[in-house]
Amino acid sequence: ISDGSFSEDDVLNPSSPYSASKAGADLLTIAYYKTYGLDTVITRSSNNYGPYQYPEKLIPVLIIRALHDKPLPIYGDGSNIRDWIYVMDNCEAIDLVRRKGRKGEIYNIAGNEERRNIDVAKLILKYLNKPESLINFVKDRPGHDFRYSLNIDKIKSLGWKPEFTFEEGLKRTVEWYVNNKWWWEKLLGGENVL
Repeated sequence: ISDGSFSEDDVLNPSSPYSASKAGADLLTIAYYKTYGLDTVITRSSNNYGPYQYPEKLIPVLIIRALHDKPLPIYGDGSNIRDWIYVMDNCEAIDLVRRKGRKGEIYNIAGNEERRNIDVAKLILKYLNKPESLINFVKDRPGHDFRYSLNIDKIKSLGWKPEFTFEEGLKRTVEWYVNNKWWWEKLLGGENVL
């Protein structure tokens, strides 16, 4: 989406097999609700980050590689934009939807914290006192969307709003990865993270 924010009622228009599989899961869930009255709600979350995130995802990759003074791979020119939500905010929102959401409805969950990937990398490097020269631009993935943005008015009507700013959540996340190498080092194994 180039402008505005995607609402729960907007038409799904997947641009990759991955996004098509997510759209298919939503449609299947809606079909079960409509056909059998199954008690369902759907949540669509923006990009999560926080402690215990598997080290293949962008923020853990950047933190771990920076800790090892390895190049940080950034797709394209780094201008792709993502909306980020700290994992605790996302969990609170999912729990609220589970308890108070209307059966058969869809709820977007986002932090309203849009950032360019290059800016995420620079902030991580700043928190770790590492040089920006570690940034390495790589070829973009096929079907990679330029921008993700979700409208969260509907979930706000249930009384939810994100508590963590991106900077607060990212600082906590960086500190967690610095202090919990025991957890993520064993996961690297044969992975090509480093």
